[in-house]
Amino acid sequence: MSVVRATDRLFFAAIPDRPTAARIADVRRDLCDRYGLTGKSVAMEQLHVTEWHVGDGLDAPPLDLIDELARRVGSIGMPPFQVMFDHAMSFSHGPFVLCGREGVAGLEMLHEHLKAALFVDGMKPVRSRFTPHMTLLRARRLVQPLEIEPITWMVKELVLVHSLLGKGIHRYVARIPLRRRD
Repeated sequence: MSVVRATDRLFFAAIPDRPTAARIADVRRDLCDRYGLTGKSVAMEQLHVTEWHVGDGLDAPPLDLIDELARRVGSIGMPPFQVMFDHAMSFSHGPFVLCGREGVAGLEMLHEHLKAALFVDGMKPVRSRFTPHMTLLRARRLVQPLEIEPITWMVKELVLVHSLLGKGIHRYVARIPLRRRD
């Protein structure tokens, strides 16, 4: 019996603006050089903070699912907010990431809003713990937290990303602006 693996992933993400993504790529390059880190880097165009993993499937997500997810998330009442990452480190399972101690409250709040908007009718969230981070590199070496010059940007929208697993392709299938709802 052969195992069929998912080829597509759907997730909501906060995406840094282009100048911030370029700065993050420069910081990654500097840290890799300084600490001898090697591994597969996340492409500058794909740097993101995963806010909510919708799921993995075998085929492209249907348009009606994309529309329904965008509708639900569009009802969230949250204004744009600033993110600040102030250190880099490894998670125990390998990725080298950016994290923040003080500047990630908006990401945490947005995650909670997504949980409320996407899990209705008695459904339970897939993951109960959320650690805001941005993966920079898939590395095998563990690195203890390193202070970095803070990296900040404004999160003005949430992006629904369709990822083709193993192919390095991210398609933005919906962009939902953040705004206060009255």
